[in-house]
Parts: sequence; structure tokens; C-alpha cells
Amino acid sequence: MLKEIIISIEAYGKAHRFIATHKLWRWILIPGILYMLLFAVSMYFFWNTASDAVDYLNTITGLRSWLDRMNSGWLSFLVSFAEFVLTLIMLQFYFSLFKFLWLIIGSPVFAYLSEKTEAILEGRDFPFSVAQLLKDMVRGIKLALRNTLWQTVYIIAVMLLSLVPLVGWAAPLLGLFIECYYYGFSMLDYSAERHKMSAGQSIEFISQHKGLAIGNGMVFYLMHIVPIIGWVLAPAYAVVAATISLYHREEIR
Repeated sequence: MLKEIIISIEAYGKAHRFIATHKLWRWILIPGILYMLLFAVSMYFFWNTASDAVDYLNTITGLRSWLDRMNSGWLSFLVSFAEFVLTLIMLQFYFSLFKFLWLIIGSPVFAYLSEKTEAILEGRDFPFSVAQLLKDMVRGIKLALRNTLWQTVYIIAVMLLSLVPLVGWAAPLLGLFIECYYYGFSMLDYSAERHKMSAGQSIEFISQHKGLAIGNGMVFYLMHIVPIIGWVLAPAYAVVAATISLYHREEIR
């Protein structure tokens, strides 16, 4: 798995050179700017909502009043840290919903960009096909909905884990790996579909190569550390990088 994660990470560097060489910037910047605006607005509201939800839980459970009566600095620290962890998990959950909504909205551009990338890699003319594009879009939307369902189940489980003292501190990291896997999964499936894999075959193949999905999603999330530029470039770079990492997939088997 480590080798595959490294392959996916290196693919982002190749993706940057590929995009610059073949002048694909319009397919990067237009959807990227839209994503950046939606991301900034949604994260503002998501953070406030998560904080309000934690405050509401404190109110209905009487946890803060109990801590005041106990007057224990150690207990206050544990509870405060648990609240912070739960807030992070909820933020991840909100972002996962936003992310899959964006995958559905951006599926036409992502499907086209993935297909164009592979066409250039194979050195052939790019025959634009509306029928193939629509097929890729429908499949991408179905897969996004399927992944949203499963990821929601796992994130809820992680939320419950976060309530366990000490052990729950690892919950945000576990949630992040889940996020990375499912985002990378969606990026890789565009290539899997073109290679005539059914949805079931794609799920099986990617589950056998989890490192490719995790590595792709990992860099996608890390790019969000860089405000504006990282937010603009992250989505389309992830598509191109996923396509490049799977181009020689027979060598990875």
C-alpha cells in the first residue's frame, strides 16, 4: 500500500507538468474558481454549525454544569479536548457531503478532463463523444451517491468513537483516511470506466489498490492548506493525477 500511496503522490507532480505542457489551464481554473468560492462559503457555515451543535449537546446533557460542580482541571481538559475532536469529526462529515455534491456538479468537467488526459497520454486524437461523456457523468454520480452512503456510515461510527476517552483522540485521523480513500476512489473510477470495468469491477479493483485512492485523496486535502491557490487547483489536479497514476495500472497489479 505504501508504494501505491507514493505513486499517487508523485502523480500530482506529473499532473502539474502535464497540465502546463498541454495548456489545460482553462479546464483547471474555471471549475477551480467555482469550487474555491463554494468551499470558502460552506466551510464558514459548516464550522459555525459544528460549534453550535457541540454547544447544544453540552446544554441538553448538562455536561458543563457538571464540570463546574466537579471543579476539576483535568476533567475540564479531557472534555474540552473531546469537544474539539468531535467538532473536527463533524466538520469532516460536513465536508464529505459538500465534496460529493461537488463531484456530482463537476462530473461533466471531471469526466472530460480525465478522458482528455488519457487521450494525450496515449498519443491519439481526442474524439469528443457526448454519449460517452453522459455515460461517464451518470456513472460518476451513481458512484458518488454510493460512496456518500458508505462514508456516512463510517463517519457516524467515527463520531461515536470520538466520544470514548483517550481512544477517541485518534478519531479525526481515522476520519481523514476515510475521507481520502473515498475521494480518491471517485477520481480513479473515471479511468476504470473507460477501461470497460463495470461498477462492481471498479470497486473491487480500487479496494485492492487502496493506496492509490488514499494517496490521491491525501494530496487533495493537503492542497487545502494553501488558501485560494490550493483550493482552486485541488479538484482538477486530483482528476489528472488519478488518471496518470492508473495509466500504467497493469504495472501496479
